Amino acid sequence: MSGATFLQAFDFDDHLYSNKDSLEVVVLPSRLHGSGKTRKKKRGTKSKNKKFSNLEDLNLSKLRLNSKKIELPSSGRSLAVDKNKLPALNRTAEYRKIPSQSTDCNVQTLPEEKKAKKLPLLAAIKPENQESEKSRFFRSKFLYHPQFIYRHPADSETLTRLGVPSDRFLKQAICILQTALQKHGSYENFEEETGGRVLSQSQIVAIVVRYLRSEGLEGDVSLNLSDGLISRASMTRVKGRPTLNVRTVNLREHWVDGLLRHEVGTHYMRSSNNSYQVWRNWKQRKELGMGPANPTEEGLASLHSVLSRNSPILWRAAMLYYATYQAARMPLRELFWDLEQFVRDAEVRWDYCMRVKRGQTDTSEPGAFCKDQVYLEGALQLLKHRHEIDFHMLVRLGKIAYYDIEKIEHLADLECTRIPQFMEDKDLYMKRLDDIVLANGLCDDELASV
Repeated sequence: MSGATFLQAFDFDDHLYSNKDSLEVVVLPSRLHGSGKTRKKKRGTKSKNKKFSNLEDLNLSKLRLNSKKIELPSSGRSLAVDKNKLPALNRTAEYRKIPSQSTDCNVQTLPEEKKAKKLPLLAAIKPENQESEKSRFFRSKFLYHPQFIYRHPADSETLTRLGVPSDRFLKQAICILQTALQKHGSYENFEEETGGRVLSQSQIVAIVVRYLRSEGLEGDVSLNLSDGLISRASMTRVKGRPTLNVRTVNLREHWVDGLLRHEVGTHYMRSSNNSYQVWRNWKQRKELGMGPANPTEEGLASLHSVLSRNSPILWRAAMLYYATYQAARMPLRELFWDLEQFVRDAEVRWDYCMRVKRGQTDTSEPGAFCKDQVYLEGALQLLKHRHEIDFHMLVRLGKIAYYDIEKIEHLADLECTRIPQFMEDKDLYMKRLDDIVLANGLCDDELASV
């Protein structure tokens, strides 16, 4: 599979980023550097290459963001640390205000302002002043109502459409959260017992590179490390190249594998497989009567995130579902207090609040960005129908909903498609899905009713 086969037909989870403190690591195929030919150095110059016996010897804290290549003699592979970062948001001379989730407010714009290039929705709803408002909120002992501003805000119609929460799976979300607390005592214990130690940047790089090599993707996917992401990770395209963006803050050892299965093993692989199919464009999908990829897409990715854990609890999917529902009913400040019943750590609670309140200007008003409910919704639907679904075909057919498999599989071109290694053993895969049901305090009778 080459990087050229990747098709970004759908938005992935939260491709939000900051240029600040970001580092791009590109995993290059050996054929680009393994020809055996070398260039002669000019006399008096020093080599800029730095050699390491293995990936664990990498110390990224000593690297600068000027272009540098890291050779791995033992494997013939190389890493390139590129000074090119993810592109910054388009800038304009003046700020524009956007309304909160309330529909009776109008967007204020400057009459002579030039029309900026339209940003992806999830980039448009990332506040420009997130860090300063967070600092002010914490200094106020969590009493202040943050006021967010946006460079290129999303239109109010889109925010209104995505601002209607569902309570359909609220009971299951609360059940999952309570099950985790009963088993581990607290969220903080849950983190320690299921996540393991916090990783350094060099350790993150080593794990990611090993995973990409195991899937034969080391020449296809770039890696961008940043502490400016709202989400833990996302798959995006940067200058046409598939890029895995990873938030380095508090990333734990046993979570990285799930992160890679979520972003690469699910999103990237289904996107790549989708590029071979006749339904790779919206016109064909409409003619075939196909449904949207979500919530199947994010539900499958959420299941893969916890698939190999000793305690495969869908905590994050459940918390996002619950927080979204509550955010539509209360201000950010009250939501922050409400989440304390599940999470004591103020930093973690702030992150959840930001996920579900992004897009709002005045957070003293109720309102939510409800996209994040698809994770739990999709996961529960797949678990409910797990004995009927061909999960191999669900991945090979690309960006499709589980209920469209029988409708379109006879049209599929499967020759160049693939599935991730962790799905190859069907029996083991199905057993792990059963384990997820039990670990989350669910049962088939309850799932049948959702």
